Amino acid sequence: MKVRDGQVRNTPFYVVMGVTVNGERDILGIWAGDGAEGARFWLQVFTELKNRGVQDVLIAVCHGLKGLPEAINTTWEQTVVQQCIVHLIRNSFRYAGRQHRDAIVRSLKPVYTAPSEQAAKGLFGHLVGVMG
Repeated sequence: MKVRDGQVRNTPFYVVMGVTVNGERDILGIWAGDGAEGARFWLQVFTELKNRGVQDVLIAVCHGLKGLPEAINTTWEQTVVQQCIVHLIRNSFRYAGRQHRDAIVRSLKPVYTAPSEQAAKGLFGHLVGVMG
């Protein structure tokens, strides 16, 4: 976002959202960064959340910000950290030309929106068989 602090500059803002076991979503906080956030920054964020009452995190879904997974697991040791689907798909683009990106997204969407793990594996197996 653009921030005026004597001068106008771009500043990243990070939003931490929690989802309860009942599916209720809560924004737990918003932090301004400087673009060079590493493990120390994230450890401060998660320590603050823990001190404010976040006792346990079952699954953390994030993208590959430097130090983020390590800070999560330092704060909540049993947390499963996984990369969000958008970033997984973007990372898969490394292995294909630009002209194939739309087809990749269309082909993968049924896999990551499947109603169960078994259904996703079947769809992915079919996709690999067609491409392979």
